[in-house]
Amino acid sequence: MPSGSDTADVNEDDKPSKNVIARISQFADDNLTLVRNISTCLGIAGFLIIARSIRLITKFGSATDIPARFIERNISIRGRLRNITENGLEVEHLPIYVPLLSRLLTKPGQFVPLLDVRLAGVEMTSEGHAWIAQQLKPAETLWLRLIARQNQSLHCLVSVNRGSLFNTCVNEEVLRLGLARTSPLVGLDPHSRASWSLYKRLMRAERKAEKKGKGLWKEESRWERVSEVWRNNMMLVSLKKLFKRTSRTKEK
Repeated sequence: MPSGSDTADVNEDDKPSKNVIARISQFADDNLTLVRNISTCLGIAGFLIIARSIRLITKFGSATDIPARFIERNISIRGRLRNITENGLEVEHLPIYVPLLSRLLTKPGQFVPLLDVRLAGVEMTSEGHAWIAQQLKPAETLWLRLIARQNQSLHCLVSVNRGSLFNTCVNEEVLRLGLARTSPLVGLDPHSRASWSLYKRLMRAERKAEKKGKGLWKEESRWERVSEVWRNNMMLVSLKKLFKRTSRTKEK
């Protein structure tokens, strides 16, 4: 058994460590606000370092600015619609907003570059362009699921979150309405699982329009077909009469 002197020595050795812990605790209690602020600052700094490293707060101004891993993983980014063109959409990228820091990174009057966005796997018609111009409002927020990059263009699945188009994929919607055709997926291996899955998804939408006879797949009614045949017959009769008159004139 340890003697009384040994126990006393152990207690004496523990006193310095206990005093340090006590002082730290006392300092934290006396400066609670400061400690909280330091913790908050460290947390924000850590978040910013991570966010910066994975480009969460970077504003993309062109297709080449976007990291290849974003496209390979089909990451979705947020954007604001600026223009509708013959080839697709011009979209301003909206990175994750961080109070104060986002303001510091954005300079007043700075030129805002726009992303050239195409609807992946879709060949638009003039009616499809008109429909998009009616449905999508200027400065509306869009979600762009990155599919492929082709030079300065981004091929994406474009989604909106509002009203009758709540969380709807625009690519599928124009196909479902018969306002577009499916087209080969640019930048994807046609034999890959991702390409096949997306292609089947778009084909299902196109097949619905075909079954319901919408847009491109609209069939003429029976009355329209009869009228067309009748007009053709009338034209044929008129041509025959004209030919007979011409023949009689020559004979005379």
